[in-house]
Amino acid sequence: MLSNATPAYLTGFGGHFATEAVPGALPQGRNSPQRPAFGLYAEQLSGTAFTMARHENRRSWLYRLRPTADHRPFEHYGGAPRFKADAGAEPLAPNRLRWDPLPEPAPGTDFVDGLTTAMFNRAPFELEGVAVHLYAANRDMGGRVFFSADGELLILPQSGRLDLMTEFGRLEVAPGQVALVPRGVRFRVALPDGAARGYVAENYGAPFRLPDLGPIGANGLANPRDFETPMAAFEDRDEPTEVIQKFGGELWVTTLDHSPLDVVAWHGNLAPWRYDLATFNAIGTVSFDHPDPSIFTVLTSPSSVHGRANVDFVIFPPRWMVGEDTFRPPWFHRNVMSECMGLLTGEYDAKAEGFSPGGLSLHNLMAGHGPDVDTWRKASEAELKPVKIGGTMAFMIESCWPFQVTAEALGRAQSDYDLAWADFPKARLP
Repeated sequence: MLSNATPAYLTGFGGHFATEAVPGALPQGRNSPQRPAFGLYAEQLSGTAFTMARHENRRSWLYRLRPTADHRPFEHYGGAPRFKADAGAEPLAPNRLRWDPLPEPAPGTDFVDGLTTAMFNRAPFELEGVAVHLYAANRDMGGRVFFSADGELLILPQSGRLDLMTEFGRLEVAPGQVALVPRGVRFRVALPDGAARGYVAENYGAPFRLPDLGPIGANGLANPRDFETPMAAFEDRDEPTEVIQKFGGELWVTTLDHSPLDVVAWHGNLAPWRYDLATFNAIGTVSFDHPDPSIFTVLTSPSSVHGRANVDFVIFPPRWMVGEDTFRPPWFHRNVMSECMGLLTGEYDAKAEGFSPGGLSLHNLMAGHGPDVDTWRKASEAELKPVKIGGTMAFMIESCWPFQVTAEALGRAQSDYDLAWADFPKARLP
């Protein structure tokens, strides 16, 4: 039984929410009463250490049909053969890399078994770093649920909608939207369109937060009100459910005699959410010069060094370009941060060809990159009128830690990516 077939949402990023699918299920005035209503079990889910500063502390209290502790031992899971951070035997060369979209999955592939790890940095047990995965699926998860103990999951659909049933409630996520599932939260993925593909960034470090705005002021970029968190909804199903857990970079499985998506009520500030990228308020120049890409940061996970991110989630949305006497595409640069880029729709304004929706690229730290020859030539010769860049959505997963590439991904990389920067004419001095 599903308590609520139609998803409903609460708005705001990082807020303290309270919601119940059955009236009277949520305790009032306390978190852990001696006898919770209806015989429910009170359980706290902590996304940060208990002793974190109040403004950084994230936790929620869940009131569920059975405690999460009720399960048999996990065993190693034999599926999802490409969902693993497994580097090649040889050291990774400092080359720029780019990939085409994943091939079509075999029939009967669900979200978990359709995950392919492309790159990663740090080890999950270090509680720092990020892994970037792609998914391609054509079957609902059915009687299975999944969660990662290694990190929170930022899910970016590229084609096909996802219906996420989580412990906290239901999220419908379409291309152009993103969803976040916190570390440890169980969820099931259904495919309303029959097939789906996209990207997942698995953040091992500090939970994502909205970046400080500094001189921008109080408004702009991603506004808190546009984030949607599900209202409580639960499953009351006494039938076998397979639980797949990612822990220490490996996959483990156990089987319950019931669905663990059985939270009847909850309150707190740690919960899944979705966000429509079209609501991002892009900021840019109204005079000259192309601003740093950090101006497009949606979310950030800080590192121990102030101002240097463990991971940033950055987008390049539709926007006006009006800079005078300005080379308007992203300029040539080298960076102490490492950049993984994906494309959700349209074309990326720094590449004329070779970078398709569903594809991926990597520029590790200090790798020189920028527009290709055709883009450079057109931008250098263009008449500088106001131009609207439309029909596109690219994104970047940027990290202070250099990326390693999995052996499987390295074998699929485009062999001619370096040619994107071939044949630039030499500058002519007087």
